[in-house]
Amino acid sequence: MKRLFVPLLLSFAAGAAFAAATVGQPAPAFTAVDATGKTVSLADHKGKHVVLEWVNPGCPYVRKHYDSANMQGTQRGATARGVVWLAVNSTAPDASDYKTAAAMAQWMQGHKAAASATLMDSDGKVGRAYGARTTPHMYIVDPAGTLVYAGAIDDKPTASVADIAVATNHVKVALAESLAGKAVSTPSTRAYGCSVMYSSL
Repeated sequence: MKRLFVPLLLSFAAGAAFAAATVGQPAPAFTAVDATGKTVSLADHKGKHVVLEWVNPGCPYVRKHYDSANMQGTQRGATARGVVWLAVNSTAPDASDYKTAAAMAQWMQGHKAAASATLMDSDGKVGRAYGARTTPHMYIVDPAGTLVYAGAIDDKPTASVADIAVATNHVKVALAESLAGKAVSTPSTRAYGCSVMYSSL
């Protein structure tokens, strides 16, 4: 039976099955295959800022940011400054809104996403290593490999496109500060969205 996603307004503390990456500590290393079949490792991008974005096209909170082009605009602004942007899909194959690699690539292309790569994490290893709970759930890794931000894309935990215009985009702010060599003023926020539909262990 296909599982349905569960909307979550707020993320919860990571449970025993989650490593829950810690801001201020080294970001968990990982290797995954992207939607085109290419192997991608965090280590490939040492010396650069890396943004990790948990994505699930079936989630209304994700669609809020993609249908409005807010996520794509944030991606473009980052990659234009040399930031590597990795979208991660940790949806399990038995979930109702699971997409194959080809379908995920087509969806991202159809929405004109500007992610550097879209990683297929159907076994959930990358998501569990970071403690990703929601879609979207955002992380920023600095050039030294340290996690400098974890949490929500912005401060409006709704699925309403209208709220984007009055929201503070935490990812934009944190990236600007880190790229300028400053400490991130708000390194952690509470992520909101739909629960990540992980595979059974």
